[in-house]
Amino acid sequence: MTPKPDNNAVKRRILVTSALPYANGPIHLGHLVEYIQTDIWVRFQRLRGHECIYVCADDAHGTPIMLKARADGVEPEELIERVGHEHRADFHDFHVTFDQYHSTHSPENRHFAELIYTRLRDGGHIDRRTIRQAYDPEAGMFLPDRFIKGECPRCGAADQYGDSCEVCGATYAPTDLKNPVSAISGAAPVEKESEHYFFRLADFSQMLRKWTASGSLQPEIRNKLDEWFRAGLSDWDISRDAPYWGFEIPDAPGKYFYVWLDAPIGYMASFKRYCEAHGLDFDAWWRPDSSAELHHFIGKDIAYFHTLFWPAMLHGAGFRTPTAVHCHGFLTVNGQKMSKSRGTFIKARTYLDHLNPEYLRYYFAAKLGPGVDDIDLNLEDFIARVNSDLVGKVVNIASRCAGFINKRFGGRLADSLPDADLYERFARSREEIARLYEGREFGQAMREIMALADVANQYIDEHKPWVLAKTEGNEDRVQAVCSQGLNLFRVLMTYLKPVLPHMAARAEAFLNVGPLHWNDVAEPIGGHRINAFEPLMIRVDPAAVEQLQAASREDLASAGGEDAAPKQALEGGPIAPEIGIEDFAKVDLRVARILRAEHVEGADKLLRLSLDLGGETRQVFAGIRSAYDPATLEGRLTVMVANLAPRKMKFGTSEGMVLAAGPGGKDIFLLTPDDGARPGMRVK
Repeated sequence: MTPKPDNNAVKRRILVTSALPYANGPIHLGHLVEYIQTDIWVRFQRLRGHECIYVCADDAHGTPIMLKARADGVEPEELIERVGHEHRADFHDFHVTFDQYHSTHSPENRHFAELIYTRLRDGGHIDRRTIRQAYDPEAGMFLPDRFIKGECPRCGAADQYGDSCEVCGATYAPTDLKNPVSAISGAAPVEKESEHYFFRLADFSQMLRKWTASGSLQPEIRNKLDEWFRAGLSDWDISRDAPYWGFEIPDAPGKYFYVWLDAPIGYMASFKRYCEAHGLDFDAWWRPDSSAELHHFIGKDIAYFHTLFWPAMLHGAGFRTPTAVHCHGFLTVNGQKMSKSRGTFIKARTYLDHLNPEYLRYYFAAKLGPGVDDIDLNLEDFIARVNSDLVGKVVNIASRCAGFINKRFGGRLADSLPDADLYERFARSREEIARLYEGREFGQAMREIMALADVANQYIDEHKPWVLAKTEGNEDRVQAVCSQGLNLFRVLMTYLKPVLPHMAARAEAFLNVGPLHWNDVAEPIGGHRINAFEPLMIRVDPAAVEQLQAASREDLASAGGEDAAPKQALEGGPIAPEIGIEDFAKVDLRVARILRAEHVEGADKLLRLSLDLGGETRQVFAGIRSAYDPATLEGRLTVMVANLAPRKMKFGTSEGMVLAAGPGGKDIFLLTPDDGARPGMRVK
């Protein structure tokens, strides 16, 4: 059934995007703040009868993906296909309703990246110049800033990245680091010249000032942009040297588009794919004079790219600019940054294994506002709020009334309601609640809805159908009171439908009505037969939340620290997780004898090892090929992590991990136990 348009508004055409998740790790709850926020807004627009198309894609290019694929012994295409499948499954199970989910490694994305680049080049907005960069002579590649580590030039802190110090907060150039080393090989980087391509952002200063002042941005973001304008807009390096995983620049062999150039273009590519499948006119949505709206939902950490580079690129290439860019804050858990050791760094799939996704959808909605403030997932409050609001208030209305209607009146509602004014009050609230949804004031919208739920429960408490039912002659009153309650419940579920789509679908089945639409609440339903009531939502079990935290700690142990952090962190490669002594105690180190060692065909760094654990044989793939001749390893003792979960790789399953240390290359040293050790012996 097609939603009924709002009688007071013209039907809008709205294209909505969320930022593209990076395709080298799983989705976690921090990511879901954005996708749930966007999905709620999209569902609300559809519920109001507007044409709202929601597209997204995996961000599938860049150095981290290239290195992750190498470490896994697979080609990048295989990695991004696997991760993309996992992302789609996670989003689907959290009821995030993309109309098209694509990949930046696609023909459509290549087309638009090349088109935009050539138009900017031909318009005189691309410069070429030679720069000096850090180069890893052992890995044979130029190093992004986040792949260089050393001592902070200001405070001397060790193991800091090449662009900023996490200890004192200083920012600097990689060349300022003391004792720098490559995060890839451990080698000392050298400076090397290379020609790069730059986008002349300052050419669009006037256009950007006008666009940012047009109401497209939140005040906090607009104020930050004013600072950048005052500092002056710098040229943007849009090229990277081979080896690099991405699209080659058309007129520059060996040069590749920087991942941040083609990532936002992924919005266009995904929508193009949707248009081709559904017969839509792409240009009608993307030309400069388009009447369609374009809304981007992103994290505040990537505002610079979306509010300066992206609109300037679009304008310079002859496309429309965004209607609005909506930035949100980060997620904390129990008031602190998500922590693996505390079990609060929670992957989407781990959550889904333990809890109803609509619990989290509602809790995030109750916390989200139109600004860029961080939101906190307090697990105790999470349990209390979901149980109180959704089960204790909303579901309670239906459960208190349905039994009387089904048992005494054959499931039939009264023809009219005893308190028409009360119903009109609920129906009239749709205007204010719609305004709140439109403005992304979800938390306030939830408070308004729950205030109405309190009123509905008070009505039932005052009229006490369970007392009326005990006295003969009150049948009509019982039917009327319960019909009133169920009609109020119907209104509330309509208002909650963008947040709780599956609970709303169950309510529709129970009420025996078609899909709930926003303006349907203008009139109550009477003389209508409902179906038997079944529980619409059960209470959050505190034990399940504890199990979720425990499982998240176990995820850390089995995943080896991979956490799928946002791209800005991943530009620095895998981040060592914070652990406590209780986590370290779980690691089971055992002596193993190398029975057989052999090269792995198609892998540059791996050796396949057969290890004797004292009566048990394990196969392990180890990245030590550059340091050891396989023949010299057979018969040697080494130390391995014996309780690491098996890991499927392109070449087979690795059933543990041997321990080695060193800067890399030829200098990789297997840990060897003392003389007298025997296979299977625990190492302490």
